[in-house]
Amino acid sequence: MQIEQLEILDFLRAHPPFDALPQEALEQAAAAIDVRYYKAGEQIVEFDQPSEFWYVVRSGAVEVFRRNGTLYNRLTQGGYFGEFGLLRNGRVRFPARALEDSLIYLIPQQVFLELFDRHETFADHVEIEDRTRLRQVMSQREDANDQLSATVDTLVGREAVTLGSDASAREAAQCMTQEGVSSLLIVDDNPEIPELPLLSGILTDRDLRTRLLAPGLDYSTPVAEIMTPGVVTVAHNQLVFEAMLAMLRHNVHHLPVMKHQRPIGIVALSDIIRYESRNSLFVVGSIFRAQTVDELAALVPDVRACFTRMVNEDASAHMIGGAMAAIGRGFKQRLLELAEAELGPPPVPYCFLALGSMARQEQLIVTDQDNALVLDNRFDPAQHDAYFKALGTFVCDGLARCGYSYCTGGIMASNEQWRQPLKAWEQLFTNWIERPTPVSLLHAGIFFDLDGVWGRNEWAQRLRELIARKAKGNSRFLACMARNALQRTPPLGFFKDFVVESDGRHTSAINIKRRGTGPLADLIRVHALAIGSQALNSFERLREIIDAAILPLGRGQDLYDALEFISTVRARRQAEDLTAGNEPDNSIDPEQLSEFERKSLRDAFLILGNAQKFLKYRYQPGRTN
Repeated sequence: MQIEQLEILDFLRAHPPFDALPQEALEQAAAAIDVRYYKAGEQIVEFDQPSEFWYVVRSGAVEVFRRNGTLYNRLTQGGYFGEFGLLRNGRVRFPARALEDSLIYLIPQQVFLELFDRHETFADHVEIEDRTRLRQVMSQREDANDQLSATVDTLVGREAVTLGSDASAREAAQCMTQEGVSSLLIVDDNPEIPELPLLSGILTDRDLRTRLLAPGLDYSTPVAEIMTPGVVTVAHNQLVFEAMLAMLRHNVHHLPVMKHQRPIGIVALSDIIRYESRNSLFVVGSIFRAQTVDELAALVPDVRACFTRMVNEDASAHMIGGAMAAIGRGFKQRLLELAEAELGPPPVPYCFLALGSMARQEQLIVTDQDNALVLDNRFDPAQHDAYFKALGTFVCDGLARCGYSYCTGGIMASNEQWRQPLKAWEQLFTNWIERPTPVSLLHAGIFFDLDGVWGRNEWAQRLRELIARKAKGNSRFLACMARNALQRTPPLGFFKDFVVESDGRHTSAINIKRRGTGPLADLIRVHALAIGSQALNSFERLREIIDAAILPLGRGQDLYDALEFISTVRARRQAEDLTAGNEPDNSIDPEQLSEFERKSLRDAFLILGNAQKFLKYRYQPGRTN
């Protein structure tokens, strides 16, 4: 061996991850290394160029960047970069340049891959040192979703045009024509804060057509009589994606943008369209135009096409789950409209609840229905239950026809057990929380993810407030919930290999919902209940959990990345089934995954396993947290 190679060998032996390699492997790497010199400021690799080498810093300093130009890492002697592109798709994902005059060792792709495949300690160090591997993967996905990561204020092209509620319809139409806008914000004086007008409603072209012209009202009609009150708004610093979900959720085409309680503009459907190429907005529009259950059922191919497009366009699992839940919510709302049209108005007010993944806004294309009815406290079973049984059956049967299979556990509004007055629901949650047992809570976890979709939705908020108030700090209840959350474990064996199971049409598969996303949602829910969070979405819950600092440093972000990655793999496999003409399910065969996906998925399951160990430790019976 030449003296230069001996110097390289000594250097490798002194730095991880090479220090764990056997002598033969070290000599192989040292013999293959090419040494190159880069001047300060010189580009080493560009984004998306072919990945040919793995780079190790011998001397000097190197800066590694994300594709959007922000600094990702700064490396000095012994640092390395370039593994992500080599392991994923053979293209550079993180550009790098020399910060100082630098000497770099270049290890050919084939040599790096052989070391990676043959030496597990080396591979583990490269992949998950400081738990950064999944974070790197998720950073790449976040960069890919920059288009939907813009904030709402970037879409505001002009200031909001406002008008008082005592103005006439003619004055409103003249104002809209002069200003060249399709909507006006209607404001009134605020007696408490004169300098801060009250937002009373919104008036759109559609309002003028349907509420003024069609009924033949006089042009002097005050706008207060034809505007849309109770206007849905969006904060200026919310994401464009969140504005899209608000439009989906409330079936509106205009959103006033608020900053410091003042309207600064309006975001219209046309503004969102250029960011929303996946047509989920249009699917929801089609749902509300449907006149029969047959017409709703005919939209199933459109829903599946929408899902597949979102996956293929690399939308995050968070985005996909939110959009699909909004579509599911639309089906429920339209079915309830059709049910009331057929059955007549309800004898007492009610709130139709979504439970589980729809309430958490985490639905994918394979999902069952979980729902319930909260009834007015004046509910009399003898007088009223026939109506609500028919209503619940109509909606549940309709959902089944629209692709939402019946709940095998019977948690549906068609089941008498889950049609109860508000006071009964309040007592039920009180009993679950104040007198808990693992058995009584075994199938109750899904009820702690609830959202109102129709009717008196404020009752759902009232129940969430009760749950948050009573659950926070209740060690016995949290211990029971934690015990149940540990029933489903990640599919990893003693040697951290995948443990497969017979699952439906698969003979060697992992049910990635039952063994992955489900347990993650369960343990995140326990932490959220412990801090009194009223958030529903698991990602939003994690943000509040991180802020509450109840997890070891960095573990909250680990859980966020693990949930996103496992959900993404699940969504991708379902989309591939749809594309191939197969009926999708929640099963994956590890042997059908790429090496990159297998290793990343294993990392995510390891994070889940460690999180479950911490859950068991933190929520022991009688423990004061």
